[in-house]
Amino acid sequence: MSEAKDRELRALQGALAAEHAAVYGYGVVGGLVADDRRADARAAYDAHRARRDALVREVKDTGADPVAAAAGYALPFQVPDSPAAVRLATELENRVAGVYADLVRASGGERRRAAAEALREAAVRAVRWGRESVAFPGLDERAEPSSGAPSTPAV
Repeated sequence: MSEAKDRELRALQGALAAEHAAVYGYGVVGGLVADDRRADARAAYDAHRARRDALVREVKDTGADPVAAAAGYALPFQVPDSPAAVRLATELENRVAGVYADLVRASGGERRRAAAEALREAAVRAVRWGRESVAFPGLDERAEPSSGAPSTPAV
């Protein structure tokens, strides 16, 4: 496999892993978010499930085995109530936007267009959850320092 194809497959698998984590995270969000935001949580959950399923097919189409979902994920912070659930939803969308930015960078053609669309959707959802928009969604969190590796994959 060429270096470019390998880089694209790694980015594709990264997007799939992020979608697995987002689906898990929205399970937490949906259980704690206030009633007036529950429809937003359900719509985001459904969107991430659809993207996850499409990415599984794409990875299989390359001849690779899709990365599996983890049994559990470490949340980036405690989520005891609705305001924290809204913050978690925003964080999920920011992280998903980041991996789609990687996929945009690593791919071309239709896959790049689809990745850019997924990045845009994540950025729009992040803003709807209460975050200010940024000039380059998916890239701003790259500047934040890592807080260390959790024992289970992070959401």
